[in-house]
Amino acid sequence: MAIPKITQAEFVLGVHRPEQLPAPTLPEAAFLGRSNVGKSSLINCLLGRKGLVRVSRRPGCTQALNFYRVNEAWYFVDLPGYGYAQVSRARQARWGELILGYFQTRPSLKAVVFLMDPRRRPAAEELYLWERLRDWGRTVIPVLTKADKLKASERAKAVREIARILGPFGVAAEELLWFSALTHEGRDRLWGRLLAALKA
Repeated sequence: MAIPKITQAEFVLGVHRPEQLPAPTLPEAAFLGRSNVGKSSLINCLLGRKGLVRVSRRPGCTQALNFYRVNEAWYFVDLPGYGYAQVSRARQARWGELILGYFQTRPSLKAVVFLMDPRRRPAAEELYLWERLRDWGRTVIPVLTKADKLKASERAKAVREIARILGPFGVAAEELLWFSALTHEGRDRLWGRLLAALKA
């Protein structure tokens, strides 16, 4: 599947409450992951835009469901990171309710790109989200970020371990997609899987 030429990509709105969600008129892909896993860098890489999505070294930079309209055909949705974001527990709880409600009920959500750092193993938060997404029948694309930071032997070990942990959720080793925003490794493959979901 040919990678699309990105002729238009723009921030549309940040959603803090369910009633702020835009009308579900375009297919959507949401990007999910722990704080600082590289969501913003990945989206910028996919779209060929350096500064469209704000990149920060500080966890918790994304504090809303940020909608980006792409080629007037799709929405990319940058979700707040979970984990060690430097914000209050109350705000994190509100984010959690908003995100889970979005996953469960959003009719135009076609795919969830689930970003994971291969240098650490999926913990309770990840497993809970995998379980919910499976229960709700969502299409999930598992991505291992920061591929440029691991040697071949480290990659093989990470894939074995992560596939073993995620096996109960139907995730096989060959489904795990390596990605590097630095080298663009995995960009074409991820676009192929996104387009298959967005056009389904």
